[in-house]
Amino acid sequence: MRLPAAVWCLGSCLLISPFVAAQSSTTAATPPADAAEVKQEIQQMEGLLPKLPDRGAALFLLAHDHAHIGNLEKALSLLRECLSLDEGFDPEGDSAFGPLATDAEFRSLMERVHRHYPMVHRAHVAFTISEKDLVPEGLAADRTGKTLYMGSLNRRKIVKITKNGDVSDFVKSGQYDLRPICGLKVEVSDESLWANTCPDDGAAAELLHFDPAGKFVERFPPPTPGQHLFNDLVLRGRQEIYLTDSLAKRAYRFDRKSHAFTELPLCRAVYYPNGIAGSDNGDLLYVADAFGIVELDLRDKSSHEVVPGQSSTVSGADGLYWYRNSLIAVQNSLGSSRIAQFHLSRDGTNVTRTTILEYRSPLVALPTTGAIVGSRFYFMSNTQVDNFKGEKIVDPTKLEPVQISVVELEN
Repeated sequence: MRLPAAVWCLGSCLLISPFVAAQSSTTAATPPADAAEVKQEIQQMEGLLPKLPDRGAALFLLAHDHAHIGNLEKALSLLRECLSLDEGFDPEGDSAFGPLATDAEFRSLMERVHRHYPMVHRAHVAFTISEKDLVPEGLAADRTGKTLYMGSLNRRKIVKITKNGDVSDFVKSGQYDLRPICGLKVEVSDESLWANTCPDDGAAAELLHFDPAGKFVERFPPPTPGQHLFNDLVLRGRQEIYLTDSLAKRAYRFDRKSHAFTELPLCRAVYYPNGIAGSDNGDLLYVADAFGIVELDLRDKSSHEVVPGQSSTVSGADGLYWYRNSLIAVQNSLGSSRIAQFHLSRDGTNVTRTTILEYRSPLVALPTTGAIVGSRFYFMSNTQVDNFKGEKIVDPTKLEPVQISVVELEN
């Protein structure tokens, strides 16, 4: 689920929070209403900067915040430093930088990014869903790959899409008193469906379980009081579920027998943890946040930062998936969204090669998550989460049919 007005939460402020990418209509002459909160966030981020695994990700988010409150000179300075690292951050896709659009240096920086990272267009549209106001989030495939399930933030339901493109409600709006739906995963053994709810206000997040016909089976609230946003999840066998809690800044193991949540022992604090993936053999777990990806070895509980390598970033992965010793990431907090494949070293801790599968094309207008079927990756191209705030559609006239696109993965 994309980070709302920013990407994650540090305290009370949003950076690219749950439903929306970093976007702003701020001008230098008109300070935004949340200026005080953003300034507090800047202070916190500056304190974290020396400790962060990917300096480029922090610099870009700081530049966004400064541009948002009208500090354009400082924003440009931070962008200059960020883009000199050549990791793929592209300010063109972030409207917070709109007031800099006519600045000669800003345009020069943007042109350099586009030369180094030209448009990649490999995907094509697989399905179009006519129901415009879904504001879709999680996507999951069944064991055969013949059926996709897609969650809806706005309608608070789950739809079912067949390989022929037929769309029907798996769980209807108004059933079971659900909050907005985020991550989805299909149980291989019995074709039941697990889902997370991701309330914008942090209240009443749940882990849900439905049978193969869409009938409610069980629901589980967070383990502690406070704000919670259950984002994505991954199943490990029939005993364990691992999930991210973006607002609580935690990732959990959920025991399906005891119904107990246990916080994962990660090597660093995570900020707006989002995508999560497990290796095919079940040994390795990957948790993505605003600044990178943390690997957890479930055999001995050792944890390591995934090293992105030179001129690469693994930060801001909304959706994250394991495929043949690589990670497929939907990165939507780099300014311009992209689908990337990170090929890993044998131990899974280093990126040996990065392949950009889709970038700066109409099919990555606003992607969030996807699902792997065989050697193909299906992803939602235009979720329109930027038109969804406070769990309401901002401008119904801007809604479009939802596109699910597909791209072939590298072996």
